[in-house]
Amino acid sequence: MDESGRRRQQWRNHPSSSSSSTGHTRFRSQQYSSNPTKTTRSSNFVPRSTTTTGTTPHNTRNPGYVPKWKSVSNANNQQEGETEAGEEVGSIVGTCPFMCPEGERAQRERLRDLAIFERLNGDPRKTSAALAVKKFCRTISLKYVQASDVRPLSVLEDTLNYLLNLLDWSEHPFEVVHDFIFDRTRSIRQDLGMQNIVNDRAICMYEKMVKFHAVSHHRLQNCGSSSISSLQYLNMEQLMKTLASLYTLYEANHSSNSISENEAEFRSFYVLLHLDSKSQQREESLSFWFRRVPSLVMKSKEMHFARQVLRFYRMGNYRSFLCTVSAEASYLQYCIIEPYVNEVRALAVSYINNCCYKLHPYPLEHLSKLLMMKESDMESFCHACGLKTLSDDGGNKLLPTKQTTFCNPKGSFQSCSILGLEQYQRQTAA
Repeated sequence: MDESGRRRQQWRNHPSSSSSSTGHTRFRSQQYSSNPTKTTRSSNFVPRSTTTTGTTPHNTRNPGYVPKWKSVSNANNQQEGETEAGEEVGSIVGTCPFMCPEGERAQRERLRDLAIFERLNGDPRKTSAALAVKKFCRTISLKYVQASDVRPLSVLEDTLNYLLNLLDWSEHPFEVVHDFIFDRTRSIRQDLGMQNIVNDRAICMYEKMVKFHAVSHHRLQNCGSSSISSLQYLNMEQLMKTLASLYTLYEANHSSNSISENEAEFRSFYVLLHLDSKSQQREESLSFWFRRVPSLVMKSKEMHFARQVLRFYRMGNYRSFLCTVSAEASYLQYCIIEPYVNEVRALAVSYINNCCYKLHPYPLEHLSKLLMMKESDMESFCHACGLKTLSDDGGNKLLPTKQTTFCNPKGSFQSCSILGLEQYQRQTAA
C-alpha cells in the first residue's frame, strides 16, 4: 500500500477531532439527563440560551438571562461549593400563605421530623400552621419548585419576626434555639433568592438575619456545650455569607447620592471580622475591599471607628483599642469585637510581665483599670494566662513580673466585658 493509501486508512480508523468531540459531548449530555429528577449539581444546571432574539434585560423569565446583581452572587456561591435554589437563573412568585408548605408539613409529621419548637403539645407527630416553619433544603432545582411551596415576601417577613422572637425563650439552652433559627433563616434566604426579591424590605430582612448571627457570635462564646466550636464555625460561615448577600442588595439599590440607612454600620462589620490578619488568608485584601465601598460609607463614623479599631489591634496598642471600643462601639459592633478583647488583654499582660522590673510587682488594681475590668476578674485572667499573683502586707493583690509560665488564655475562659459596656452583656443575656 502506497503512502496515500495508508493515510486514508488511518483517517477511517481515527475520525477527525471535531466529530470525536461531538460524540463525546452527546454521550455526556445523555448521561446527565438520564435521571432528570435526581437533585444533583449537574441536574440543577440551566444552560444559557444561545439566541439573543427577543431577550431583554428585564425578561427575568428567560432562562438565559442573569441579572447583574445575581451574577455576582452566583460566582460567590460557586466558589463556596453550595447550591441553593435561589442561586439559579430565572425566578418564581411564591403563593404559600403559611410559614411551612402544607405538603412539607404533612410529610414531616409522618416522618416525625419536627423540631421541639414545632410540636403541638409536645407531640413529635403533630404540628400546626402556627408552629411549623419550612426547613432549608441544600440541593433543590428551581424548575421543579411549585409556586405553592414558596412563601411570598409578606409571609417571609412574618416568619422571620416569629423566629427572632424565639430568642427570648429561656426554656431551652441557647444553642438549641440557635440551631432552629439558624436552619429556618437559611430557608428564608433561599425563598428570597428564588423570587429575586431585591427591594428595601429584603434589605431590612437581611439586616435582621445578620444581627441574629452577630448576637449569636457573642452568645455562643459563653455556652458550655461540647460541640460549641462547630456551632461557632457554622455561625461565622453563615454570617459572612449573609453579609455578602446584604452588600449585593445594597449595591443593587444604590442611588447617586445616598446609601441605605444602616449600610455604614453593617459595612463596618466586615472590617471588624477581619481584625486578625489570619482571617484574610481565605479572603481578599481589605485594601481592595475598601476600594469598592461607597465614599459616603467610608466617611461615616461607623467606618471611621472600624478602621481605628483595626489600626490599634494590628499595632498592639491595647490601651487605645479598649478605650475606643468602650467609647464608640455599638451593640452589634461589640458583639463582633468581643472575642478579640481577651487577645488584646493577654497581649497587655505579656508586655507588663516581660518589661516591668522584677523586684517591683505590678498592682492588680492599676492593671484592672488599665485593661478596663474588675480587679477580681483581673486576678482570674492572670491565672488563665498561667501567671501567679500574691498579696502584700496591706492585702493588695500584685502580679510578680518576669514569670516564664505565661500562655494565652484557653478558649474555654469566659470573656469579661469591658467596664462601661456591662449593659451590652445584660442585653445579650436577656
